[in-house]
Amino acid sequence: MDFCAPCLFGIEGILGDELKRLHVENVRVENGRVLFSGDYSTLAKINIQSRYAERVQILLSQFKAYSFEDLFQGVKAISWKDYLAEKDSFPVKGWALESTLHSVPDCQAIVKKAIVSNLSKAYDTEWFEETGPKHQIQFTILKDQVSILLDTSGPGLHKRGYRAVSLEAPLKETLAAAIADLTRARTATTIIDPFCGSGTLLIEAALASRRIAPGIARKFAAQDWEQIPKETWKQEKDLARSFENHDKELHLIGMDIDDGALTLTKENLEKAKIDAQITLNNQDIKDFVPEGESGTVLCNPPYGERLLDVKAAEELIKTMGKVFIPKKGWSYAIISPHEEFETLFGRKATKRRKLYNGMLRCTLYMYF
Repeated sequence: MDFCAPCLFGIEGILGDELKRLHVENVRVENGRVLFSGDYSTLAKINIQSRYAERVQILLSQFKAYSFEDLFQGVKAISWKDYLAEKDSFPVKGWALESTLHSVPDCQAIVKKAIVSNLSKAYDTEWFEETGPKHQIQFTILKDQVSILLDTSGPGLHKRGYRAVSLEAPLKETLAAAIADLTRARTATTIIDPFCGSGTLLIEAALASRRIAPGIARKFAAQDWEQIPKETWKQEKDLARSFENHDKELHLIGMDIDDGALTLTKENLEKAKIDAQITLNNQDIKDFVPEGESGTVLCNPPYGERLLDVKAAEELIKTMGKVFIPKKGWSYAIISPHEEFETLFGRKATKRRKLYNGMLRCTLYMYF
């Protein structure tokens, strides 16, 4: 089977490398997604273990469509009985850009009609009650190229289960995991977030350090499908657990000037079952001191567009430049949308990486 794993722009390469490490076949990196091949075990493995994919979809077909008839015949040609049992529900959603077929509601109706036409012949019935497990069908049409996909994840894979509530402007878990990867936080023994908010950066860095699969404690849509043996999911979760390492020394330090944020970070760390030495302090960034032989600082400081006015955000960057002093064994990584960040910080970054926090274009500035 062919699969598609959508991801945030900027981390496609990281996701591609992760899939290769997981011994996935035929990995192809594209804009905003990574394609790969495998079987139902692969489907379960990536849902459970991927830190960077937004979801896992079965790529059922790709074809050109310039008319509704093209779309109908392309969808009808898929062997839907291989994926849908007679009582399964199969809602359809999708989008179209820069294509002859531009009306999404019309395309949605055509895709549904084509699936029903195919299944009517396969199951010898005209009526489908759709009371069974949900199989979300998605179509994408870009420059007349149609992709028909079947979602296996359900809620997006960034929903790990530990962050039921978050503060304003949270960092998406998949992006936090990518930041932890880029800064090699998994090798650090002391990880610090001076603006910890709801604790996402600390938790994702800790999950990577402990080699805990991000999806180990959650459920996926395809777990209800009769096409996939229950044993497949059990085997893949058992395999993921076998990789865990809880023996490594790990100290997590969260700081914030908001006691509510510190409480939320504590609760989320507990939900994520992170076993580490944890220190949470109400502390202003101006009082930060890099104490000890080594430390990895990861942070998503407030910025003018959403949380502070621009002047205050710029003063914050200047303060970070003063307290994040170059020191052997220490590294700092700051994600920011400010185009003059390095000027305000006072030093050029050792490395930079363009990333997107939602639709906001940012840069990860890394100082080693």
